[in-house]
Amino acid sequence: MAFAPVGPEASFFAAVDQHRASLLAALRGGGAERAGGGPRPASRFEDSVGLQMVSHCTTRKIKSDSPKSVKNFALILKILSMIYKLVQSNTYTTKRDIYYTDSQLFGNQTVVDSIVTDVSCMLKVPRRSLHILSTSKGLIAGNLRYIEEDGTKVYCSCTTAVAVSSNIQGIWNLITDAKFLLIVEKDATFQRLLDDNFCSRMSPCVIVTGKGVPDLNTRLLVKKLWDVFHVPIFTLVDADPHGIEIMCIYKYGSMSMSFEAHNLTVPAIRWLGLLPSDIKRLNIPKDALIPLTKRDQMKLDSILKRPYVTCQPFWRREMEIMADSKMKAEIQALTFLSSDYLSRVYLPNKLKFGGWI
Repeated sequence: MAFAPVGPEASFFAAVDQHRASLLAALRGGGAERAGGGPRPASRFEDSVGLQMVSHCTTRKIKSDSPKSVKNFALILKILSMIYKLVQSNTYTTKRDIYYTDSQLFGNQTVVDSIVTDVSCMLKVPRRSLHILSTSKGLIAGNLRYIEEDGTKVYCSCTTAVAVSSNIQGIWNLITDAKFLLIVEKDATFQRLLDDNFCSRMSPCVIVTGKGVPDLNTRLLVKKLWDVFHVPIFTLVDADPHGIEIMCIYKYGSMSMSFEAHNLTVPAIRWLGLLPSDIKRLNIPKDALIPLTKRDQMKLDSILKRPYVTCQPFWRREMEIMADSKMKAEIQALTFLSSDYLSRVYLPNKLKFGGWI
């Protein structure tokens, strides 16, 4: 199957192809990145899956006869009743729609969000099995086609972004010849890559953004593309603690969704950029750098203590470089070198010469 447009010569992707071959070999051999670390209060780290909820985690009881929890108990029963009707009628809704069925009763959206997560965790089923969908904020572009559950055919292109489906479980007949998938942290960077025709020049490829901290559907889509095609997946994030945190969510998951780690995490993801070591290597001007705040330093220290960093010595080294320099940089800092340096020099060279960790 062929997509248009045509990108670089096949030899350009030699390093990417070699990386994919090693990933496939690891899958066939049941291999995974090894890690140390022990149990955490609510989750544990398993190198082949990510952060998972432990069976002996702390639980809480909600009683109908307790003045402190009677309202929460009633709200849970109301939402369970709605879930039952959705499953019985094989229809779907969103958390936002649930909130607006009785906004005065629920008070605010976070109450509904918390209860839905608790019910999903309590029943040990994915949220979509409750027939409750999340509103998608992510975007996708590149060499990909698929069919929605209702039969709608979706043709992603290299020039225009398509909204990530709100029902990832329902999409089928996925088709791509992409050499790689690039996760872009920020929407502004994603749009700039489209404007610079990065997708067309690096075709065949797929790029996706969760517009910051990824929503559930964007994570499900990335996981689905990995499970179906096993193409190399790279991340492009700011060289700051927040960007690293977002990358870790895609790769290893989060504490709040640890009970659904098997459906969300992709430990095979690699860090393509922006690396803290790239700042010095590329002689990015100091004027383009930003001092780490106390909050940044606390976040960085927290990440360095996480169990999965043990199995990522190259990641640790990059974070130590950031900590020592006490400086961070956004992806936009590359524009100080040239306006299109990211799309025409930085990323192509990284992909061609295997500049990921």
